[in-house]
Amino acid sequence: MQRQTATFDIAAGRYDILKHEMLNWAQQFSIFLFLDSNSYTDTYSRYECMLAIGAHEHVAFTSLADVQQWHDAHKDWLFGHIAYDCKNELEPKLSSRHNEKLAFAPLYFFCPEIVCTVNTDKTKLTIESVGITPLEVYKSMLFAMPDEEPALLPKLSFTQRIDKAKYLQTIDALRSHIKEGDCYEINFCNEGYCTGADVAPLQVYYALNKLSPAPFAAFYRNDESYLMCASPERYLRKAGSTITSQPIKGTAKRGADALEDEAQKQALQNSIKDRAENVMIADLVRNDIARSCETGSVRAYELFGIYTFPQVHQMISTISGTLRSDAVFTDAIRYSFPMGSMTGAPKIKVMQLIDRYEQTRRELFAGTVGYITPAADFDFNVIIRSLFYNADAQYLSYQTGGAITYDSTPEQEWEEMRLKAWALERIFS
Repeated sequence: MQRQTATFDIAAGRYDILKHEMLNWAQQFSIFLFLDSNSYTDTYSRYECMLAIGAHEHVAFTSLADVQQWHDAHKDWLFGHIAYDCKNELEPKLSSRHNEKLAFAPLYFFCPEIVCTVNTDKTKLTIESVGITPLEVYKSMLFAMPDEEPALLPKLSFTQRIDKAKYLQTIDALRSHIKEGDCYEINFCNEGYCTGADVAPLQVYYALNKLSPAPFAAFYRNDESYLMCASPERYLRKAGSTITSQPIKGTAKRGADALEDEAQKQALQNSIKDRAENVMIADLVRNDIARSCETGSVRAYELFGIYTFPQVHQMISTISGTLRSDAVFTDAIRYSFPMGSMTGAPKIKVMQLIDRYEQTRRELFAGTVGYITPAADFDFNVIIRSLFYNADAQYLSYQTGGAITYDSTPEQEWEEMRLKAWALERIFS
């Protein structure tokens, strides 16, 4: 398929306006994915933002092998998601016992009609399109106006799927599993939900992104299912033959002033518990990546890096390796999904325990959204710090939690879970 491509200059100071125009214009489509770096740039940054609109081709993918086969044949863009519950297709020993509420397929990618990318300098907008010229897209985007005045977000209260008493009991139960040798770290999460929620998804995304701008933010519509995401975490990136993952483990709240903020950062940097959690997951990720990479090529480029975000400080490590010459690009995903930071170790056992002790199907939470380029490079986030909305059912939810080790204190784990939850709930308060 031949795409038409054109690049347009972005006038100084106009980028933020352009972003709103892009999103306003996207609302008319039943499927789109907007990815935003929010001005965070690092060694691995390709774009400031991306917008994929419309499904030029609806492809019924049921496995990563289908994705690989399609891409080998077409060598075109793919955008979409891999839900956490795709684990059941990758590992026959696993299942999910809870009902679906959000109507996201376990695996979904679309080949978009239109791909818009903005460079990291925010000076160029590139449009690639099929069936319509880039200039027509550009003009339509510039004159896109919202259908109505931005809706004020309603005041909503969220119900916890697991109340505090049960949560504390569960942490103790998980610590018992660790003591008995079933596992040595497990990610445990709780759902907050609201029924009868009548919200405008774009306004929810704007509010969330304003309070918590993050380097792997996403706004995704798949028919009447929506994701509003403020993720700080990269799951997996491919550039040529290089595979990179940046797991997060370790969280501290921001301080009330500069002095307290710096003290919080130092406390996180020196926390024995957080460093233990982080190195466990970094080691798990290293082992996962090694399954598709050249022997001896996998190493940690950074351990225990402290990164600051509007709500929290995070401890992040960076692991990279070289994809084997006989491996296909989906092998890197197949052997590392779901991501170690949202599961634990050993991986299969902890995923069985997660399904046993959590009271909600994860669905898109702890999965990933992202893109695959025509050249078979890709970049995917970790879906955390996110709100999910089923517009048909008016069901709004989120999930938050943390890594449990034997040294975990139940009360502190509850407080960490609530800290992450408050960053999402507060936009409706």
